[in-house]
Amino acid sequence: MSERKENGKQRLRKQPRMRRVYSASSATLPDLSMPKTAKKRKQRNSRQRFTKPVSGVGAMLLNARWISLAVMALTAYALFVIGGDDRFFLSYIPVEGVSTIDINDIVAESGLAGSHIFAADPQAAAEKIGEVGGVVTATVTLHWPNEVMIRVSEKPPLATWQEGDQTFWIDADGQLTPSRAQTVGLLNIISEVPATKFADLFSKVEEETGTEESTEAETTAEKNTEEQATESASQAAFVPQPVLAGALQLRELRPNIDKLIYKPSDGLGYQDGRGWTAYFGTGHDMHQKLVVYETIVASLLERGARPAYISVANQHKPYYRLAP
Repeated sequence: MSERKENGKQRLRKQPRMRRVYSASSATLPDLSMPKTAKKRKQRNSRQRFTKPVSGVGAMLLNARWISLAVMALTAYALFVIGGDDRFFLSYIPVEGVSTIDINDIVAESGLAGSHIFAADPQAAAEKIGEVGGVVTATVTLHWPNEVMIRVSEKPPLATWQEGDQTFWIDADGQLTPSRAQTVGLLNIISEVPATKFADLFSKVEEETGTEESTEAETTAEKNTEEQATESASQAAFVPQPVLAGALQLRELRPNIDKLIYKPSDGLGYQDGRGWTAYFGTGHDMHQKLVVYETIVASLLERGARPAYISVANQHKPYYRLAP
């Protein structure tokens, strides 16, 4: 032992020589059974071969930046398609509620024909249509993708106003608009002067004939008519309210009257079927003037006199002219 330690080397024991064995006996192995979870592990492992790459691609595609880019591209494409497709342009515009106004005038005034559904402004179009003569209210409704509907409420005329060969409609405010259709049953007033000169002429007739208004409301209406004439004489012609009111009252009291004559000096009149012309001025007191008129006629016929002209424009100072 001491020698081994001194030399520092360890001697190995000599191993016996190995011999090759050419014969072996078989041994029986124990029965091996497949674990119950082996099949599931195999399926899971096989799926992971595909799910891992797919999940990586999905995570990349579902990134917020890619989604934003896709949304922007889709929006740009949609705007391009909508902006250039004819299906989004207003090509057919139906109009409801009109009977005398030309539909083409309504559509042209609206400015919607040929416009894009996104560029159409229904409120502005309705305001433009409301400026057409004879229109009371107008509504414009839009529906996707290119449907539009215009509904109009017209202002019905109360009578017609004739100046030479021109015929106008008179509305409740006395405004005159060119007649747009043939009307039947309306009272026709034939004037000898343009309607724009009514304000001055009417005031002169009042001074000459000394007409007195019966109520305070009539005086107020007269003042409003004169103010309106001063403001709108350069824009549109109109009929003073006393003239219109007198004409409508005469028509109500004499339903057989279908035509009246207006002269600045005598006011409203009509051709009596008995062979003379009668004038009644203007205002709301036509029922009183008719009583005075019939009294004068009865007195003249009783005496055998035949009048050619009777005026009760001033019921307190009526006068007549006998036929030759």
